[in-house]
Amino acid sequence: MAEPSADGAPDTGAAAPRRPRGPMNWLIDFIELVAATFVGIVAADIFISVMLRYFFSVQIPDAYDFGRLLLGILIFWGIAATSYRGTHITVDLLYENVGLRLRRFIDVFATLVLLFVVTVQTYTLYDKVWTTRADHVLTFDLRLPTWPFFLVAWLGDVSAVLLIAIRTWRLIFQPDEFGGQYQIKPVE
Repeated sequence: MAEPSADGAPDTGAAAPRRPRGPMNWLIDFIELVAATFVGIVAADIFISVMLRYFFSVQIPDAYDFGRLLLGILIFWGIAATSYRGTHITVDLLYENVGLRLRRFIDVFATLVLLFVVTVQTYTLYDKVWTTRADHVLTFDLRLPTWPFFLVAWLGDVSAVLLIAIRTWRLIFQPDEFGGQYQIKPVE
């Protein structure tokens, strides 16, 4: 029997046994941590730049270039972080009005389309990294090469492809990994 809680009611919210976390889940968590780190870096860059300019009339050399390049990195790592969890913006007018079997089909189809699009994007960004390196594109003030920033952004895009492929695999072969997403929810 369940032990009573502090208010005397039986505790029925016992934690379900946790599934072992494999290397795939550690990889997913690592990629999400990297994306979150870039959010912090971009926020710190903007905050520091504004404070220095406003209070001390000082500008960080290449602040505009760094902000622009870091924002590009953030976008691609953000795509990686949101693609696996499915927390990006969705339109579910049709999805909510169909049965369970068709929902799974829609999820798998949409994820395969996303995988194709992001894979093509990754290929084009790979080309951009090496053409930027070959053209010796530099920042304005410090004359730093910009291709390493493009490379880090490309790694975020590669991570997105990897996570979308994992999501596709799990949607097809391990749909229970998504926490009962396919159970019908009552309308409130």
